[in-house]
Amino acid sequence: MSTDDRDDRAASFDRAAALYQATRPSYPDDAVRWSVPAQARDVLDLAAGTGKLTERLAALGWHVVAVEPSDAMRAELAAVLPAVEAFPGTAERTGLPDASVDAVTIAQAWHWVDPPAASAEIARVLRPGGQVAALWNVRDQATDWVARWTEIVHRGDSLETSYRDPELGDVFTAPEHAMFRWAQRLRTADLRTLAASRSHLILLPPDERDALLDEIDQLVDTHPDLRGREWVDVPYRTECYRARLREG
Repeated sequence: MSTDDRDDRAASFDRAAALYQATRPSYPDDAVRWSVPAQARDVLDLAAGTGKLTERLAALGWHVVAVEPSDAMRAELAAVLPAVEAFPGTAERTGLPDASVDAVTIAQAWHWVDPPAASAEIARVLRPGGQVAALWNVRDQATDWVARWTEIVHRGDSLETSYRDPELGDVFTAPEHAMFRWAQRLRTADLRTLAASRSHLILLPPDERDALLDEIDQLVDTHPDLRGREWVDVPYRTECYRARLREG
């Protein structure tokens, strides 16, 4: 995928911020605690989106500053979390002072950034010994209906698998990895909305997008694990990577 295509995909969420807020999953507390040192005071939630991870960080007691480039996504965050400071900015240019936070989190977004520039900026805003963590919620496709849902949603998608060991450079220690299994309780009718919040579908021509969303509805109406049910547990793995800022 070219840089221009990647940037278009990242910017697409401006069009679907409300859908994102309504159906995208949160993060399990065990994964959040693993990703942020207990002794940290100030945490930057980078590319915070509508505040899915921001909300858990604040609920677990850290002072959180959110940075998000999309005005629409940031407005959703502010509506849900009015006490959290939220600023426009990017992973490459946060606008925060030097050495101003103890930890940085970036959820569902490392694949949108320029790794060398983002790594340098994160190192700049971290205090000595600070930690960065990249997190991804990944649907568990061992469940048949989830695999079928995913095939429909990503049909023709050119974006590579998003979660990976983040490229942080020599200024950070080698990333550690942990995985946490959990499930999101969701109305089956909202599986269509969840699909509509994906960048691939957001950018499709309306007729192509509607055709794929209609296939999601058909899946809900016919799959034995979904048919006739109001609610379903969507199984996820939260894949987490953390690294420390090297001394000196």
